[in-house]
Amino acid sequence: MQKLKLRLGNAVFAVVLAAAAIIFIAPILWMLSTALKEAEDIFVMPPQWIPDPVVFSNFADVFTKMDFLQYLKNTIWVSVLPVFGQLLAVPLVVYSITKIEWKGAKIIFPLVLVTMMIPWQVTQIPMYTTWSKLGFVNTFIPLVLPAFFGSPYYIYLMRQFMKGIPNSLIDAARIDGANDLTILYRVVMPLCKPILVTVALLVFIAAWNDFNGPLMYLQESDKYTLSVGLQNVLSNNTLKRQYNLVMAAVTLFSLPLMVVFAIFQKQFISGIATGGVKG
Repeated sequence: MQKLKLRLGNAVFAVVLAAAAIIFIAPILWMLSTALKEAEDIFVMPPQWIPDPVVFSNFADVFTKMDFLQYLKNTIWVSVLPVFGQLLAVPLVVYSITKIEWKGAKIIFPLVLVTMMIPWQVTQIPMYTTWSKLGFVNTFIPLVLPAFFGSPYYIYLMRQFMKGIPNSLIDAARIDGANDLTILYRVVMPLCKPILVTVALLVFIAAWNDFNGPLMYLQESDKYTLSVGLQNVLSNNTLKRQYNLVMAAVTLFSLPLMVVFAIFQKQFISGIATGGVKG
């Protein structure tokens, strides 16, 4: 009887998960379906999930209707460089406040957490004013350079992981004559691979999807990222009522994120699970 209840519970759980998966994946499937349709087939009733005919030329038309390749190149720059910046800065900060004993370590980390509570709307105008006076508006610098100083959330996330590394390993490396940089890069960081992959993915996804930053700092269309460029095309009615081309553009915009997440999902989930549960 107990085994029957257990199997019944597992079956119900599986059905609930399947229903939730369908709810989450349905918009993606509809996006792909619309991207492969003729414009007049989008609003037919009942809805047509399988395009007939399948129009692959919609994706080619995107490149003629907007400067997609230029937007893509700009987006890659402002998405990849912050990943390197965060992976350079965050481990240095976390190691210094977690594995090095000094008086300021217990003060610095709470201050870092406090900055997470400040809404970006509060700092938006001061930040724009600062970058404007430095002459960096309409450049990629405001979108890239801050990453090389670390971000509070990624510092917090990695600290939770690094706290679990035994201090005995670090002490043994110090006895062997290794300095702190050697310990960090040869001992600690190889053990932090799951959280490093997680941080890299989160940074890349956030930068790729960022709309407010590029909209605020970039003024010339040849510097637009995909998010701003697509919105600019829509607001200029370049793709007016051509929803199949809009969905084709959105599909191309989303595809790199899907591919990257599919490749690194195991490391991502491992980093979140391990780094997010420690106090």
